[in-house]
Amino acid sequence: MTALAVARETREEVTEVLVRYATGIDQRDWDLFRTCFTQDCQADYGGIGAWHSADTITEWMAQVHAGCGHTMHRITNVVMSSNGDGLTARSYVDSIVKAADNQSGTQVAGYYDDELVNTSDGWKISQRRFTPVHFQTID
Repeated sequence: MTALAVARETREEVTEVLVRYATGIDQRDWDLFRTCFTQDCQADYGGIGAWHSADTITEWMAQVHAGCGHTMHRITNVVMSSNGDGLTARSYVDSIVKAADNQSGTQVAGYYDDELVNTSDGWKISQRRFTPVHFQTID
């Protein structure tokens, strides 16, 4: 990432996109979740999968979380910089995904490397790469 400064208002708007992503998952609000991505986004979650549109990542997330109990996605340590046409951002994610019994599940932590563009509907993620750092089964 470059060291070019990002205005406070833009930082707040981009951080809001990242929080909206987590909120969309945890509230199973797939319309809200979908607003975080450009239509032609590229999302690479490594061994989990890769998607090439906002519709396909939204459909997959909805399917995966349909049978889950409580989930909690926390986005922290957001660092961003201007890249000329938009922004790059790195953020940490810590997620707890419970099974339907709300007892067992998984905890996954890692980071997102995002490229965001400012559209007529506000900032959106155009490219995302997820790097897992920690995976733990919850019994």
